Amino acid sequence: MLRETLIGSLLLALSMAPLAAALLCLLAPRPRFCEAVNLAAAAIALASALPLPFLVGGAAMLFWGGYVIIDRLAAWVVLCSAIVYFLASLYAVGYMRLLHEDPRLFRFYALFAGFGLTTLIAPLMNSIAIYWIAIELTTLVSTFLVAFERAAESMEAAWKYIMVVSAGISLALLGTVLIYWDGSFVLGPSYQMTWAVMGAAAARMNPVLTILAFLLVLVGYGTKVGLAPMHSWLPDAYSESPTPVSAMLSGALENTAMLGIVRFLGIARAADTGRTPQQVLVALGALSLLVGALFIVRQRGIKRLMAYSSVEHMGVVALGFGFGGSLGVAGALYHMLNHSLNKSLMFFGAGTMMRAYGSKEIPEITGVGRSFPIAGGLWLAGAVGITGAPPFGLFLSEFTVMRAGLQTPFAWAVYVMAILLVVIFVGFMNHFRAMYYDRGAAGPAPAPGISAWCVAPMWLSLVPLLILGLWWPSGIWSYLTSIAPSLSPALP
Repeated sequence: MLRETLIGSLLLALSMAPLAAALLCLLAPRPRFCEAVNLAAAAIALASALPLPFLVGGAAMLFWGGYVIIDRLAAWVVLCSAIVYFLASLYAVGYMRLLHEDPRLFRFYALFAGFGLTTLIAPLMNSIAIYWIAIELTTLVSTFLVAFERAAESMEAAWKYIMVVSAGISLALLGTVLIYWDGSFVLGPSYQMTWAVMGAAAARMNPVLTILAFLLVLVGYGTKVGLAPMHSWLPDAYSESPTPVSAMLSGALENTAMLGIVRFLGIARAADTGRTPQQVLVALGALSLLVGALFIVRQRGIKRLMAYSSVEHMGVVALGFGFGGSLGVAGALYHMLNHSLNKSLMFFGAGTMMRAYGSKEIPEITGVGRSFPIAGGLWLAGAVGITGAPPFGLFLSEFTVMRAGLQTPFAWAVYVMAILLVVIFVGFMNHFRAMYYDRGAAGPAPAPGISAWCVAPMWLSLVPLLILGLWWPSGIWSYLTSIAPSLSPALP
């Protein structure tokens, strides 16, 4: 009872802190006050999320009339979102001051706190329908953040974002309605559409309807995740958003939407649909890796480079869940955390260099190592890590996913993944070689000095990323492998 009370209190603090911050920013529109309130809310959210994996046992716990669920999967995704929300809020203090938009900053921080709130509460929704509503709320809030700078490119990216993602979310809604109809043949015309109820009834449901619902949801939430070929909104939105928003879109929102796919995969697997759901997920994962590799090699925009890297890494996560088993699930979940840290670092570095050089184009950013030895060194280390090279965390998670794939009928995807990771490493590092060591044509001179507010979150991202690459704690391994059977009793 004491543990349940403590978890309930942490969940309350997790949700109320960003909500209170959003309201305070609207009531007291002073820029320095708003940035402090948002940072405090992010710190409270992180402090509330950190203990959850240690407190949540093997069985799911329900709160607030059964509308909120916390299990090991939800606690892990919430932790990833809370980490990115805090790091991005810390970075925003220094970055947003560079935009000279003080009269409008209160709106940014109100929306940013709201965005953090939606990514934190969506994984906790026990009802499949309410989870869809929470994901849709992330779209509504983040659209205004994408367009915050009000440039023509930002407005175009925001329109493209909401149109493409809303189309995808509509398909997810259709899949949700279809799975409810499928369940009505077993549970009657009216029932609670929770994850547990649907999972328990799945074995008696029509497998054709179930797999059709899963495919609709996969395309719908896969659009939000940025899986190819539903990724068309992602490069523009990531490139034109303020950098803290780009970090949240990549490191928090993608994981939140992936959770819906994973839970639906568990239902589809329990419905005796064979390997089809996994085959489709593996195929989309491999396609995402291919698309990411091709566009990374030929990219010129620095934040667009990071965007296609996100397409690639979400492909790796999809492969891990598609392969299944303890290794596949553990590798995918570990990849979520490492990607959240690493991509935050990469966006922080990209945003800082864009402001310093006054350009988004890779050829115009030169001599980074000479001009910014500390921030440049952190960014370069992050670039090595984001390609999946040792000794950083993404190497361990990708290696684990590949090990899992070799034990399945989808071993072909492992060889595709290995080849494309080499291509991505060469392409990515070639861009950084140009920015660090090529003299090339004289570009704009970098602005002197970088705020400590921008450098500190880079350190806070890189250090745990290095630790998680050198040492995968046995406790985390046991925690992540224990999630695999909870997704579906039929998962291999």
